Parts: sequence; structure tokens; C-alpha cells
Amino acid sequence: MQTLNRPVQDQLSRFKSRVDDLIANHPIVTNNAFTSWFAQGKATDQELRDFTVQFSVFSHLFIEAQLRKCINAVDLQSYRASKEILMNELGVGFTRAGSIDNGRFKFDAAHFEWLLQFAEAQGLSFGEIGKRRHGSATTLAFCDALMEWYGAECESTQAGASHAIENWAAAGFWKELIAGLQIIKQDRMPDLPLAFWVFHDQIEDQHAAHTDDELEAAFAKPDFDEEAFIAGSKAMLDAVSVFWNGLRKS
Repeated sequence: MQTLNRPVQDQLSRFKSRVDDLIANHPIVTNNAFTSWFAQGKATDQELRDFTVQFSVFSHLFIEAQLRKCINAVDLQSYRASKEILMNELGVGFTRAGSIDNGRFKFDAAHFEWLLQFAEAQGLSFGEIGKRRHGSATTLAFCDALMEWYGAECESTQAGASHAIENWAAAGFWKELIAGLQIIKQDRMPDLPLAFWVFHDQIEDQHAAHTDDELEAAFAKPDFDEEAFIAGSKAMLDAVSVFWNGLRKS
């Protein structure tokens, strides 16, 4: 990361404070009522299936948003960074060097196939999950917001949406879901596979360490737009909130 002169460093600090305040005080970060309830392991079999279907729709349609993020990348570095996420989603493993370059593709390493195994353990079939037609209105609103903001043509908007997603993902919701699933697995579903959830929790812990660096890199670009970044962040967090609150009502 390049060293910034004092005035620019001060501007960055002020901007970072704006972003941090927005994220830290957003209701979906401070209090996710669904995941707090889910962590108690009280979901019935039907509630667990309903959650699985909606999460599978978001997880599968996320691939569309990630592809759009690749297509709208403004330079080769951004393109490759976005492509790494996309190809890992589809089944290309990371190497010891932490890249998919020279990684090995395996059909059953695709994230959606892990989620399918989780669904099948509950009696759900391939055709019952992951399709847009299975999504509720709130789930689809979230997926559409990912396409619009996370996959935006404006680099600053895209960066803001991505920053918000990473910080949301690192805020602990994976751990709350895993806590609830572990109780369900122990109490009544011993064969319930949790690889999908555990992997994403671990990978998000790694991503969280790089979010500040990515914000600085975005800020340093000559055409960076602070307001577009903020707008992308807020829109994405609002959409995340729509998704989780929709699960509470389904």
C-alpha cells in the first residue's frame, strides 16, 4: 500500500470514519433478529427447510452478481480479484499460495453443491432449491440489489457495496447460524453436513483482515467518488436487512 501524504491521510481518515459509522450503526449489523433467534437452535424442521431454500436462492444467484462484477471491472487487477471469487464459488480450490491460479477444479467443490448436500439431508432435492422461482419477494429484492450495486458499472459504487458485504459477512452472522445448526445436528439431525457454513465463516474471517486495505486502495484512485461509495454501502446493507427481516416473516 502506497504511503499517503498528511492531507490525503487526513481525508482518508475522515472518510473511513464515515464508512465505519455507517456500517457499525446499521440495524442489520447491530441486531440481526433472525440469526440471534436461529442461534438458539429452536428452528423446526420446516423452518429449517424454509431457511435453506431462501438462502440457497441468494447463494446461487450471487454467482450472477459476481459475474457482473467481473464484467464491469475497470482494470485487470480488479477483474482477476472478482474472478477469483467467482471461480472459487464454482469449484476451483485455492492453492497454498492463497490463489485459484493453478488451483484444481472439482465439481463437488462448488459452494452450491455443498449447500445441496445440506439440503438433501433435510429431504430437499436439487430442483427444490437455488432457483429464482423459489425465492420470496424479499429474497429476490436482495438478489436484485446485489446485481445493481455489488455488480455496478461505477467502480466507487461497486467498491462501497463490496465493502459493506464483507463487513456484514464478518460481523458474526455465520457464527450464529453455525451455533444453531450445531444444536440441531446434535439434537435430531446427526447427518446434517455443515461444511458450507464452516467454510464461509473461516473465509470471511480472512477477508475481514483485508477490508481496510481494499478501502484505501479504492480511495487512492484518481476518479474515486466518496458519495457513490457511501451510497453503495448503504444500499447494500439496506438490502441485506430486507433479506433477513423477510426470513423472520416467512
